[in-house]
Formats: sequence, C-alpha cells, structure tokens
Amino acid sequence: MFRYNVRGENIEVTQSIRDYVEKKIGKLEKYFTNVPESTAHVNLKVYSDKTAKVEVTIPLPYLVLRAEETSPDLYASIDLVVDKLERQIRKYKTKINRKSRETALDTVAAAAIFESEAVETNDEPDLEIVRTKRLSLKPMDSEEAVLQMNMLGHNFFIFEDSETNGTSIVYRRKDGKYGLIETN
Repeated sequence: MFRYNVRGENIEVTQSIRDYVEKKIGKLEKYFTNVPESTAHVNLKVYSDKTAKVEVTIPLPYLVLRAEETSPDLYASIDLVVDKLERQIRKYKTKINRKSRETALDTVAAAAIFESEAVETNDEPDLEIVRTKRLSLKPMDSEEAVLQMNMLGHNFFIFEDSETNGTSIVYRRKDGKYGLIETN
C-alpha cells in the first residue's frame, strides 16, 4: 500500500485534490503482487501563466518510478503523469520477463514484486546501441560549444574546456535555455 506525501507550490492542496491524486496513483498498485511499503511523493505546482506541473516520485526496492507533466489543467497533468508511470512499469515488467526467458533462469529478484503475467509492449524500443562514434575533443569555451551544438542541430555537445582542460558537455534544456556539465 502506498503512502502519499502531497505538496503544493502556489496552490493549496484541498481534500478533493488529495483524493484525486490518491485514487489515480492508487491504480498503479494493480501491477504489484505484494505492494511494497513505499511513499509516493507528489509535488503540485501552479505557475503564473496558469499551467500546472505535477511531479511524482515513487522509490521502490528495485527501481525508482518518476514522472512529471505540465498542462493547463491540474487534473489532466495528474492523469498524464499516471499514464507515464504505467508505461514505465509495463516496460520494466517486460524487460524482467524477457530477460528471465532469454537466460532461462528463475525470475530476477526484482520481478518478485510484480505479478507473474507477462506484459508485452511494443511502443518502447529495446536499449540497444546501434551506432558508435569516436571523436577528438577540441579545446574551446562553453559559448563556442553552444554555437557548435546549434550549428550541428544537436541537443548536446561534448568538448574540452579550454579553461579547465577537462571534458565538459553543453546541452539544451526543455525550457530552451542551456546547461553545462563539467567533469572532475
């Protein structure tokens, strides 16, 4: 049985909102045979442009379910987040079941928390590396790296930082701004 930690930012979490969250996220329990004792952390945010963002994190013994969604309607955001979490669970179950069939071993310990039925989904691709690239890193600053990334039409760019001589990555964020990852 999940416990719920529902928080609101710029919104008062009413009993009806709390009940709706618990009802929708509670539907995920059908995917588990022994529902693990876990707390579903739900964060509701309402922005000044009248959009609502819902973030849900459910730490489980062998995986962490996490999803977030933004839409003009708070209840629609909750529905969309639950749909994402369901897809994650089905994908994980399929992976566990496929792995246990391929290796002809008993189901992995992580599968013990799920029902034994196999769920096949074809909407999510296997994690298969289909291409490998080798590159030499050119020393540059982060601004030049962003320009290179945009010129190539990529979402990220790896480069050698001319100031630190370390490997760094610039990337385009969902909000359209840029991020920088520096290595030690």
